[in-house]
Amino acid sequence: MSVDHVLLTRFNLPSAGREGVIRAQEGWLRERVELFLRYTVPTVAAQTAPVSWVVYFDPASPEWLRARLAPLVEAGAFVPVYAEAVTSAQVADDARRASGGRGRMLLTTNLDNDDAIAIDFAERLQRLVVPGERRALYLGNGLIRQGPRVYLRRDRHNAFVSVAEGWHAPRTAWCDWHTLVPRHMPTVSTGGAPGWIQVVHARNVSNRVRGRLADPARHRALFPGMLDDLDAARRADVLADALVRRPLRESRELARGAVKGAVMAAVGRDGLDRLKDRVLR
Repeated sequence: MSVDHVLLTRFNLPSAGREGVIRAQEGWLRERVELFLRYTVPTVAAQTAPVSWVVYFDPASPEWLRARLAPLVEAGAFVPVYAEAVTSAQVADDARRASGGRGRMLLTTNLDNDDAIAIDFAERLQRLVVPGERRALYLGNGLIRQGPRVYLRRDRHNAFVSVAEGWHAPRTAWCDWHTLVPRHMPTVSTGGAPGWIQVVHARNVSNRVRGRLADPARHRALFPGMLDDLDAARRADVLADALVRRPLRESRELARGAVKGAVMAAVGRDGLDRLKDRVLR
């Protein structure tokens, strides 16, 4: 069975509320392009299975950003699309244009522009595709990197969501929030080795440190060049994280999740977005 696997990335696609304000800032763009070149681009290029890649940009993107990324576009690393907004139909059309649309199945995957994927990320996902069946797919285990530390994280419905489906009226991985896609279709979330890295940095919109402190050396083979600058975790640090810091993080996440769930039940997704923007302003 042939699969057209297309990665979808919002680089600075305009969005409403607080996130839109952050993404329009010059400093955010300059930092984000460095993270994109450091983590995202090399790991996509290193995939052991073929993928295509569509990256969405704001039409008002500055000329320096276009020039900085022009060599990658000319080399065919990804297909750039400049748009103020995209619909499911447009995303499907862009996926067909990038991949050629020759496969029996379409597999789309969300990939944020400051994250990394394991070298066998695409290969593992493609093995989960069932002919003629629409399903959401997740590699449930990954890593979170913050500064000199890396954490092993289990997240069944993480931001690296994929959707496998036929080419007729595809919904794609952007049909809903990554946590809500399972409401729309059957879902498979696998275990196994880490499949991705989320990079937590000063300008993150939503990512936070979660999981347990891990030794980066154990995962370097899956992420060539992505963890080489990190020292091995000291036993004392691992113990302190397990006994003190991790329980505190998990308590905060439980409280945050309870509040978010209650608000979602009361006012829905759009209401939650409006409330978050109002509070943060």
